[in-house]
Amino acid sequence: MSIAFPFTAIVGQEDMKQALMIAAVDPGVGGVLVLGERGTGKSTTIRALAAMLPTIDVVAQCLYQCDPSAPRPGLCTHCGKPGETPATRSVTIPVVDLPLGSTEDRVVGALDIERALVNGEKAFQPGLLAQANRGFLYVDEVNLLEDHIVDALLDVAASGENVVEREGLSIRHPARFVLVGSGNPEEGELRPQLQDRFGLSVDVRTPKDVPTRVEIIRQREAFDHDRAAFKKKWARKESALRRKIQSARASLDDIDTPAELLETAARLCLSLGTDGLRGELTLVRSARALAALQGKPVATLSHLKTVATSVLRHRLRRDPLDESSADSRVERAISELFGHDQDH
Repeated sequence: MSIAFPFTAIVGQEDMKQALMIAAVDPGVGGVLVLGERGTGKSTTIRALAAMLPTIDVVAQCLYQCDPSAPRPGLCTHCGKPGETPATRSVTIPVVDLPLGSTEDRVVGALDIERALVNGEKAFQPGLLAQANRGFLYVDEVNLLEDHIVDALLDVAASGENVVEREGLSIRHPARFVLVGSGNPEEGELRPQLQDRFGLSVDVRTPKDVPTRVEIIRQREAFDHDRAAFKKKWARKESALRRKIQSARASLDDIDTPAELLETAARLCLSLGTDGLRGELTLVRSARALAALQGKPVATLSHLKTVATSVLRHRLRRDPLDESSADSRVERAISELFGHDQDH
């Protein structure tokens, strides 16, 4: 098994790491989109997150990691049989790669050809969406995904359920996952419908200062020289961060969200002209998750300001009269609306 670069050893890219941790604490924020130049550590950071994820309880024999504490409608047909108390086991939250070029059958699942030929029975071969249920689905070069795969992801992301009707099969199973995508915007545009499905968006850039670039080189050289020793060196920090994320997940429901914060989120989204209410909802959830990560009992204006750019940058309409970047527009709106507000 290959050793991933430790999450805590990654130099810089704090916005990306923060967005991924927020999604790990509250999967309901809707996923993370990471865009930037090649060689900026996007894939390395996302794959390093897998080691930071805590364990969850699943139904022991289930192919879809069903939650044993969920009500029956939230379970698959196998686990949701009335009157049964299923056996459980503990697994690490899955992180599943969706490679470019994957077929639709590989993604959504299809007829198990081997069992059909050998035993003459129609059986379902679960796809990547089944493996990613209650976990993370990572798509590198997400802006280059084929349209029919994007359509399948959009359908499942909207419903939280994967429905397969083909070759005489009729399968329905839960498929709720955090979608994480990375890509280089110079290589292709992301479909607006898919972009809107990401709760947080991060723009990563190559560091411009010499000390940071030197430190990145040093860390990478040390990792490539002896991966096991490098991992051991960072094990204590990795464990501490893993416990921090676990604690934040456990305390999330207890974080107080004042009414003033909801009003602040609504005023900010109105001032920027974002469509729908997804912006406000994600703002509040992200601020709450950040407060949980920091061990705070209340989500404050400070937390909301911290996450605002990542939540709203990809939700802004293009303004032909305003050539400034999305980040600048969000920061300007925050300054104009709340520049003199005190933290709560």
